[in-house]
Amino acid sequence: MFTGIVEEIGTVVALEPGAPAPGGEGDARLRVRGPLAVSDARHGDSIAVSGVCLTVTDLPGDGTFVVDVMPETLRRTALGDLGEGDAVNLERALAVGGRYGGHVVQGHVDGVGVVRSRRPGPRWDDVEIGIDPALARYVAEKGSITVSGVSLTVTHVGEDAFGVSLIPTTLAATTLGALAPGARVNLEVDVLAKYTERLLTAAGALPAGAGAAR
Repeated sequence: MFTGIVEEIGTVVALEPGAPAPGGEGDARLRVRGPLAVSDARHGDSIAVSGVCLTVTDLPGDGTFVVDVMPETLRRTALGDLGEGDAVNLERALAVGGRYGGHVVQGHVDGVGVVRSRRPGPRWDDVEIGIDPALARYVAEKGSITVSGVSLTVTHVGEDAFGVSLIPTTLAATTLGALAPGARVNLEVDVLAKYTERLLTAAGALPAGAGAAR
């Protein structure tokens, strides 16, 4: 479990594609440099990489960690876009007794959004991000959403887009400070909205087929 409060900006060392399965899709191995993330990491620990919960499979001992990225993850996220030297947001799993500074984040990305526009303010930036309409119904104004691992408050929402405002700390301490129009970002909507819809659908309070379970 995570909170969407980025602890460190890591650097991609390598993204190595694996052998494709008979169906044509393959996995990948991702190696990331993140001194803080590995400072207390152990084999099997979870680290969110730009919002994607991944399991540590190797710790080479040089300030890097290695994770396996499954085909499903490559389909659902923008991790496949990464290359050597790219920056990624890193967050270690929340420790028992830790502070919930953001909101409940699972690291289970629901889809990929695309930055549509960016308007700089005196000390902040307003950003609009396109989203699949099937996911937009889970987004609420003044609600929470995770963008590339960063917990943000929604400023407005439409049928296929939503807006967020990036404060100076977010601009300086995460990869969102360098986002340009056209960039792809990992999105995780509020898990409470998904479970609420699923329960209402199962109880017959919503039409069949309206639930999000996939």
